[in-house]
Amino acid sequence: MKLSCKTVALILLGGALAVGLAACAPSATTAPVPAAKATTDLRPAVGGERKFFDLPGFGQVAYYVDTRGSDGQGGGRPLVLTPSVNAAASAYEMKPVWDAYVGTRPVYALEWPGFGSSARPDTQYTKELMTRSLTALVERIGQDVDVVGLSLGSEFTARAALSEPRIRSLALISPSGLGAPRGGTQEANAEDGGQKLYDRLNAVSTPLYAALRLRPSIEYFLSRSFRGPVDGGLVDYALETTRQPGAKYAPVYFISGQLFTNDAYGDLYSKLTIPVIVLYDQDGFVSFDRLQQFTQQEGVKAVRIEGTDGLPQFEKMPEVKAALDAFWAGLK
Repeated sequence: MKLSCKTVALILLGGALAVGLAACAPSATTAPVPAAKATTDLRPAVGGERKFFDLPGFGQVAYYVDTRGSDGQGGGRPLVLTPSVNAAASAYEMKPVWDAYVGTRPVYALEWPGFGSSARPDTQYTKELMTRSLTALVERIGQDVDVVGLSLGSEFTARAALSEPRIRSLALISPSGLGAPRGGTQEANAEDGGQKLYDRLNAVSTPLYAALRLRPSIEYFLSRSFRGPVDGGLVDYALETTRQPGAKYAPVYFISGQLFTNDAYGDLYSKLTIPVIVLYDQDGFVSFDRLQQFTQQEGVKAVRIEGTDGLPQFEKMPEVKAALDAFWAGLK
């Protein structure tokens, strides 16, 4: 695995925060569990109605919906929010965006398979599985949508947009995959796709994650994405979601690098033909070496949300909203 010791340590710490922490579950396998049930004991991450759909070959995927922004005549393009993928990912990461737009247009928020209120079976988690969950939600919505992706979730939204014509625009918040195609957290080993690292991590995942699931550890991990104080509500929800049964399975795939695309810019972003906006400033986990190159594509723009570290929607939501509003207004 071509990762520095410092990077691996940071990823391990982040990954350790999530994993199935209360359950101390046995080692994961790769057998599919098509009938996996959703996590219904977890309190809702955002407002609106929490719903579920069955994703073939996986199980139940959760999403939130509030259609009050629809005029009933097909007006108001639906907005789909997708969180990041990390050790404690959930739709709560997109709560400020949800709160800003609910009531003005139909808003949906997806929970990735293995995270939040979605099912968390002991199965293989792949970038294709994540992408398929988003395209399935868009199919359920049944009309054109604008999608907002966060961090690694941006790679999945870009992959989905390449095959789903109803995704009409992308807003990417601090997206992964715009750094160099080699090294860092954005590359699984070219030879085995991170399998050896996955095997090592999986062997020790239960005691490791159980030891690092405490509030101070979660606060430290999240502090790398905040310029100011860490949002207390996000910390609380991270603690809750990491204590759900099966919470360790998907994060192990994340920290082993298997959910990243080796060259996300070349394979995904550079091939997009729909309007895209990138919101960024600094980020302790990803880099933007090729952002300037990306913005040279037709229809791609970037707005710097200064004074933020990866989660600008929590610290500078007015600026985020202004950038998004201007972007979407320009699509009309």
